Amino acid sequence: MSKNSVLIVVGILFFIYQPAAGQFGLNPPEKVKLHDMHWRDNCILADKASGYYYMVGPGGKSVLSYQSKDLINWENPTKIFTIPEGFWDGKPINSIWAPELHFYKGKYYLFLTIDTRDMFEEQWPNWRPRVTRGSQILVSDSPTGPFKAFQDHSTLPVDMMTLDATLWEEDGVPYIVYAHEWVQISNGTIEYMQLKDDLSETIGEPQLLFRGSDGPWATISETEGCFVTDGPYLKINKTGKLMMVWTSFGKGGYTMGVAFSESGKLAGPWIQQEEPVYDKDGGHGMLFETFDGKLMCVLHSPNNRDSRPHIFEMEDTGEKLLIKREL
Repeated sequence: MSKNSVLIVVGILFFIYQPAAGQFGLNPPEKVKLHDMHWRDNCILADKASGYYYMVGPGGKSVLSYQSKDLINWENPTKIFTIPEGFWDGKPINSIWAPELHFYKGKYYLFLTIDTRDMFEEQWPNWRPRVTRGSQILVSDSPTGPFKAFQDHSTLPVDMMTLDATLWEEDGVPYIVYAHEWVQISNGTIEYMQLKDDLSETIGEPQLLFRGSDGPWATISETEGCFVTDGPYLKINKTGKLMMVWTSFGKGGYTMGVAFSESGKLAGPWIQQEEPVYDKDGGHGMLFETFDGKLMCVLHSPNNRDSRPHIFEMEDTGEKLLIKREL
């Protein structure tokens, strides 16, 4: 196949493959109930300083935030970050994916993924476009912004296709945990890098935690021949074990599983729970605790344009992570 033919195929695939929007439009409602939201890739921060829960999610080239006192009734939609003109050295940016909001050492940090149309030089025939796509960290004094980027490029290495980054602190050291996307490496991975104390830059080299094919419930794509890794999120369970929810595809479509670190440390080794946590075409979950100490998970389902956030109370047995009930 000629180089021009490859580029044509890549271009066609690029426009065919766009993640389901699952976003509010240009005029999000001032007040909305959880069950009426159409959104995806959400994260909830229980902000003790304000007494509010903040739910963030993608909104095109912006990050949108809602706040709530009870996790059911949401209000005050706010664009807490919008990509400025010329960002990322003027690369053609499509949208923001999978924002996460974290409070760390007196500051609020926004972890997000930026998707562009900037093609890598190496493209694979009959494959999804290999483009500049990466996770970046921004900082603010407030959960509602304004947020400021540390650099004009992804926080993670710019030659890697990375997404769904999250924060983890261990022994006083901050780390960024993320998915190295299957589009670049076929068998997607979950990896981590150390961060500087102010989260402004990475230190050292990427470290592998596990591959998408390690999930006993994960299935290889019949059309793509790949294993997907999405949405890592970490938490210590009630017996002190370090656990990580993450998402791939299984027999029921988009599926969220959980892994436990055998050493209790981020470096692992990681043991996968045999059965998935959620297998009804939904995932990209994150864990949080309510102000009264209940363990919760927010994930989106179904994994298409009708996607909406679902919030579950979870059961942490000490050995397994299970869904208890949906709000």
